[in-house]
Parts: sequence; C-alpha cells; structure tokens
Amino acid sequence: MEQSASIKVENQAPEPSLFDIALALHKQEKNEEAILAYRHVLLTEPDNAAAWRNLGSVLRKVSHFESSLACLQRSLELQPESAETQTNLGNTLTDMDRMELALEAHAKAVAAMPDNFVMRKNYAVALRKFGRLKEALAHLEKAFLLRPDDDKTKWEYAIICLHLGLYKQGWEALEVRWKLGLKDRDYSTPRWRGEDLTGKTILVYKEQGFGDTILCSRYLPLVKARGGRVLFECQKQLHRLFQGIPGVDKLAELGTIDEPFDYHVPMLSLPWIFNTEQASIPPAPPLAMPDAPPPEAQRLLDLGKGRLKVGIVWSGSVTFLDNSKRAVTAEHFLPLAGIPRVQLYSLQKGPREQDLAACGGQGPILPLGLHLQDFADTAAVIKELDLIIMTDSSVAHLAGSMGRPIWNLLNYAPYWLYRMQGETCAWYPSMRLFRQPTPGNWDAVFARVAEELKIKAAQI
Repeated sequence: MEQSASIKVENQAPEPSLFDIALALHKQEKNEEAILAYRHVLLTEPDNAAAWRNLGSVLRKVSHFESSLACLQRSLELQPESAETQTNLGNTLTDMDRMELALEAHAKAVAAMPDNFVMRKNYAVALRKFGRLKEALAHLEKAFLLRPDDDKTKWEYAIICLHLGLYKQGWEALEVRWKLGLKDRDYSTPRWRGEDLTGKTILVYKEQGFGDTILCSRYLPLVKARGGRVLFECQKQLHRLFQGIPGVDKLAELGTIDEPFDYHVPMLSLPWIFNTEQASIPPAPPLAMPDAPPPEAQRLLDLGKGRLKVGIVWSGSVTFLDNSKRAVTAEHFLPLAGIPRVQLYSLQKGPREQDLAACGGQGPILPLGLHLQDFADTAAVIKELDLIIMTDSSVAHLAGSMGRPIWNLLNYAPYWLYRMQGETCAWYPSMRLFRQPTPGNWDAVFARVAEELKIKAAQI
C-alpha cells in the first residue's frame, strides 16, 4: 500500500494589521508615510482612539500643529481618561504657545500616571519652555528617580541650570551633549581638562553654530594663558574676524590642522573648564575688522545721512531646532521703517534674506546682506550703525562682542544666555533685552520697540 506523504506544518506569523504597519513607520520616523498609513486606518476604523492619538503625534513632528490638535481632541473624545493622549496634547499645545492649556494637559497626564517617566519628563520640558524653571526642575528630579541614566533628561537639567544661573551644575551636565548625537572628534590625544600647557600644543575647535563660536571665543586668551601653543579651527566665515584674538597661534578651517598636538577641546567645554560663574564671565576678545564696509554697502549707508541708522535681522539659522520660536517675519519690522528720522538696513543673510523682497520691504529698508561676504564685513557695517534691532542669532553675538548698542528681541523662553528676566545680559553689556510678555506675543514686543525707537530718533 502506498503511504501518504507527510505534510510539513509551519507556524506562520499573522499578517501585520494596517495599524501595525503605521506604528512601525512611526517608530522609524518615516513621518509622511506614517501619516498616510494612520489615515488609511481611520477610514475603516473611525473610532480607533490610538490611531487618532498617534496621527496627532506625527503631525506635530512635521509642524502641522492645528491638525495635530484636532486629532488629539478626537482621541480624547473617544478615550477621555487617556493619560497618553493628554501628554501628547500638552506637547502640541506647548508648540502652539498655549501655555495654560498645555500645562493643564500635562498635569492631568502626570496625575493619572505619576510614575511614568515620559509623562513626567514631558511636563518638565513644557514648564521649562514656559519659564517655570523651579517647577520644571522639581519634575525633572522626579524623572531622574524613575530613569537615572537618561541622557536627554540630563540635557534638560543642564539647560534649566544654566537658565537659573547655576553654572557649576549646568556646565558639568552639558557635557552629556556628546551622547545625544553631537559627534566629538576621535583623536588619540586626550581631551583637555584644564591641565598646564607649558611646552604643549592644544587644538581648540568649534562644535556648533556661529553664535556659540563667537560667544566662546572669549576663552581663547585664557587657554593661551595656560602656557601652550594654541591651534584653533572654526568656520571660514569667521577667520578674518578672529585674526585679532590674542593667543591664537594658528587659525585654520575645520579639519585642516596637519600638525601634531597634545590635547584637544571643543569650545563649549571651555566655560566648564574655567569654572565660569555669573561674576567671572570673561570679556569678549578684540576682533579684527576692515577699516571700512564694502563699497556698495558704504554707498547705501551714506543714504541714511542725518537719520538714525538701524540694522535689523529677523531670523537666525533655519536649521536651528527652535528657530521658529525666536524668529519673526520681515513684515514685523516695516512699521519701524516709517518712524521719522529712522533708516533701517537689513543685515539678514541666508535663506530668509529673500523675505524682504517678498514682502515688498526693499525701499524703506535698504538690503546690505548681498554685499556682506563674511562676519568681518558685517562687523565693519555694524561699526557704522547707530543701533542694531534683531531677534536672537549670531549677529547678536557679534554686535554684543563689539560693544555696539543692540536691542535683542527675545521669545518668551529664550536661549539660556539671556536668563528669564531683566533687560541686561551679563555676557554682553551693550545689549538690551526686549522680552515677550506672554508666549508668542511678538506684537507687544514690537509695539514697545516702536515707542522706544521714536524717542531715540527724536534725539538726533
């Protein structure tokens, strides 16, 4: 008799659901694909609260805040007690500058799940962004108890400490940045920790943007005072400006130093190494600059003869994570151009330089950016201006380092350098700070600037 063939049986995994596919895309940060997938889920499962919540989360990542809010509200309608949705709602409302509603949502999430690390940390971040620093620190400390080794929590702790002027704790905690995606140099020589440099050579190098490089350039003479030969690598656009800094033995572009050195150090570690406190901030170093601005820039400056010459900048680097919070549109400055005896000059560079033409502002505001090739050119122009009015970016550091009058217009929770209160900045004595009275309220800032500018212009 013929025997029947045996049949091999395998355990096959079930086909992933469309929600599972959307969730996988979400976790891989394939945001646009995840959005489409979640939308497909909701076409057949309109009461899927998790899909609404997750769609709201991804929409927030791509800055579609109103759509994110609508999705999260739909999710809460379906699951009113969901702490997960409340913390996501709090994140979106924070991005939208809706302070009271954001903090209320985060408080509900933490009350429902007090031992949840993510919710506790989200609340701390929101409190920090709205300037409630001591409360933020308290929640952050509770988050540490839940997950002591979380590097992102240490980063938040560093920023809050610096805001509060707790520099010793802040500088030390800031060293965690190397674990958060910022790539340190891979050298066989040791990182410098402040050792005596007599008979040694040290490489100092920039690690972040132009503003931080200008800010920390004040430490280069202090490095030199430790007795060694100082090699300094930074962005080419700063080279002419930095030729005047005492104590730099060799200035080079990034990654081009070809001679041996005994130590290396990134610039933002220097405040920590030199134990910087509020009372011991070193002065900005002398900077080199041309005797006069570029010819065409000078011609435009001469058109403002007899008027108060005011330089403006409305945006920093568009790649900076929170630039949307600190920047404004060029239109915000147009009312200032109509004030009697005032001539505005745009110092804006980069992708946002074209905003002036797009809003029809060329004419009342004279554009200088096209004629400025590097920061030395910008410095030469700033020297000829009576005042700089701008939102925070690298030019603020430049004007402040030069000791020129500058009005720095700040969002509600600005860069740690400017703390949370006051009109002065310890790092830049010539700088005056104009702060948003409430989150996102630029109209009040510019109304105050306009009144102050009228008074100043009337005095010329």
